[in-house]
Amino acid sequence: MLFQKTLRRLTLVNSIVFLVIFIIFGGTLYGYVARQIFDDIDESMERRVNAFRIPNIRPRDGGPPLIFFESRILILLRDIEGKIINLHTYPIEGLPSEVLDFLETASTEKWQTQKIDYHVYRILSTPYLYTDETIVFKDRPIKVKDVIAISIVDSELAMLRRFLIIIFIGQLIGMTAIVLGSYYLARRALVPIQAAWEKQQQFVADASHELRTPLAVIKSNAELLLRRPEHTIELETIRITNVIRETIRMSKLVSTLFTLARADANQMEIEAVPILLNEIIDRVVEQFEPLAQMQGVFLDVKCSDTIWLVADRERLHQLFVILLDNAIKYTSQAGNIQIICRKHSSKVLIQVKDTGCGIFPADLPYIFERFFRGDKVRSRKNGGAGLGLAIAQWIVEKHEGKIWVESQVGIGTQVYVTLPI
Repeated sequence: MLFQKTLRRLTLVNSIVFLVIFIIFGGTLYGYVARQIFDDIDESMERRVNAFRIPNIRPRDGGPPLIFFESRILILLRDIEGKIINLHTYPIEGLPSEVLDFLETASTEKWQTQKIDYHVYRILSTPYLYTDETIVFKDRPIKVKDVIAISIVDSELAMLRRFLIIIFIGQLIGMTAIVLGSYYLARRALVPIQAAWEKQQQFVADASHELRTPLAVIKSNAELLLRRPEHTIELETIRITNVIRETIRMSKLVSTLFTLARADANQMEIEAVPILLNEIIDRVVEQFEPLAQMQGVFLDVKCSDTIWLVADRERLHQLFVILLDNAIKYTSQAGNIQIICRKHSSKVLIQVKDTGCGIFPADLPYIFERFFRGDKVRSRKNGGAGLGLAIAQWIVEKHEGKIWVESQVGIGTQVYVTLPI
């Protein structure tokens, strides 16, 4: 549920960001195209108006100025009384009366776009430069106050509307793709986070479960001791032993959890120094020899070469303790455990081979996961919490090596470790 909300939130945020970008881009593009179109129209209208005001095109006989015809631009004059004068052969009566009424009161030196009836007009009104002169038009003298250029821009606006529809459809398609893409990318981005979260939750649950067992044993044995205060230590040796054993087990578990937590936080540093691998293996074998003899297990070390490594002595010792401890735990009486070391190019290959019960093929992909136990009853009986191989894998990877396991049920298990020399 938490990740579904996060997924929706990420998708929404990404979609809003891209929507704003699309709107800004579309608005800018539309504004630029509209400006270019109207700039062309305005330039033509200004050219027509200015041409009317140039002295060298004015007749010397005092007649009306010459007007160059352009089909889409109409030049009109407005006299000092506000009446509109048409110098074109195009009949002014063809203009709607509403247009003429508007032109009679149109502001001077101002661009205007006005919708009148079913058409949209672009209008420019400019003061006439020769207001002190009189022009004879249709046998009557007039004094011109303003020059007005007018053009119908219906086609340009229709084109802009079509362009706006294209932008809208394009943005709609783009936003649909963006929403789907954002959802897909957000979902993919959350997959490792969700996996890590679930793994952490499982880790906490497993750790709580593992700690609950020894705590319950300690609590129950302590309560039984309190019920019989008259008993001596000798009479309660079994219960005291149980408390000590579970305390040791819990202490090891807490220490292991602390190691893993520090490893996850990258707070565990490797102190790499030149070490003799043979010496570490011999020391670990010597440490486990008594336990192996008690269980009737034969230990054999085959490291013919002297192998030097640059590694962390304590972590490497911990690695072999984990591997040898697992091998002894799951190897029955009269079984064999071999530790084989040999150089291979720029690496050393270490093999810990036992003749134990083996691991089921279905369990092999999960043996390096924390708290995983293929045979949980058996693992609990042997005191395992399923953390050893997880630590072993971390140690090997920290040394830029590799670790893998091959096993057959009823035949035995082989753990392989490669480390750079």
